[in-house]
Amino acid sequence: MNARVRRVYDPVEPDDGVRVLVDRLWPRGVSKDAARVDEWPKGLTPSAGLRRWYHAGEGSYEEFARRYEAELSAPEASELLDRVRELAEAGDVTLLTAARSPGESHAAVLLRLLDEM
Repeated sequence: MNARVRRVYDPVEPDDGVRVLVDRLWPRGVSKDAARVDEWPKGLTPSAGLRRWYHAGEGSYEEFARRYEAELSAPEASELLDRVRELAEAGDVTLLTAARSPGESHAAVLLRLLDEM
């Protein structure tokens, strides 16, 4: 399986494979043509409450990751994660996010879960 995380603001690369936007909102300042997003599973993103909690600095990244993983066990999110896993098993997948620190974001949690399966 070959999956990776990149910022949606980074230029498209030939080895990106299937480009999956994993943010609930469309990133500011990026046109749909420039982003070249193949899939946008909005139901795979953290809940609004969890995002607000994390961005308010009320908890650690580890606690955020734990809570987000719990949210991913919901049926819709689980199905969407399985879909992304199938894409990654079939070829290259790039998880796209607008997060300033992708390594400490929900995208990193998704990448880890994909790598574990």
